[in-house]
Amino acid sequence: MDKGNLVIYIISDSIGETAEQVAKAGISQFNLDEYEIRRFPYVTEKQQILEIIEEAKQEKAVMVFTMVLETLRNVLVEEAEKNNIPCIDIMTPVIESMGVVLHNSPSREPGLIRRLDERYFRKVEAIEFAVKYDDGKDPRGLKKADLVLIGISRTSKTPLSMYLAHKNVKVANVPLVPEVAPPKELFNVPAKKIIGLTTNPMKLIEIRQERLKALGLKHEANYASMDRILEELDFAEDIMKRLGCPVIDVSSKAVEESASIILEIFREIGYKIGNGR
Repeated sequence: MDKGNLVIYIISDSIGETAEQVAKAGISQFNLDEYEIRRFPYVTEKQQILEIIEEAKQEKAVMVFTMVLETLRNVLVEEAEKNNIPCIDIMTPVIESMGVVLHNSPSREPGLIRRLDERYFRKVEAIEFAVKYDDGKDPRGLKKADLVLIGISRTSKTPLSMYLAHKNVKVANVPLVPEVAPPKELFNVPAKKIIGLTTNPMKLIEIRQERLKALGLKHEANYASMDRILEELDFAEDIMKRLGCPVIDVSSKAVEESASIILEIFREIGYKIGNGR
């Protein structure tokens, strides 16, 4: 056997990041300047293991591995023992202990943690998108969105955008105000990607009066008057008809309920958003 520098073999049926981090943590405890780490990701066949063993037995080697596929894990352990190569199984003690506590069996499917990480980053991306394109801040976001919400003030556009973002849906929203023409980009968005939000005028008066109160303003402000609200609702209805988009009345609905209806609408028309894109 070559008595040279230590070679740490990282073997995994996924990408091997976990095993490599553990190996680096271990090697940091030694005053060792010369060593090599070799990573072998996506090992899914017995022949791959045999080839790695053949290489490792010629060197001063230690194997650190994360194999959730039990048959391959057994092959690796048996072949390492035959050739007197120390090997450290990172995953098995952890998942077996958890299985005992949970009274359940692990799925033993490679790469699940990476999928969880990807799902997390998609959610963060969707949340950042909702913040960036909230309240019509940048019309350029409309063509990038999975979904566009439109409606007058206080129809839950922002809460719905954020709620759906947590389901990995990229949402932009546009306020409809009679004095301001909707962005031209809105009329280039396919109708199947747009949801109109409307509400009961009496309910909206209550909501807007509470908003004025919170801001320290008088209830009699035009913002909370029936004439103004009816004008806005008529304007919004006209825009929604021009766009030909579905419309949801959010008057007595919680954000969760409205979001569920929106997702159901998309399922019915076959337009996939979020994870399904």
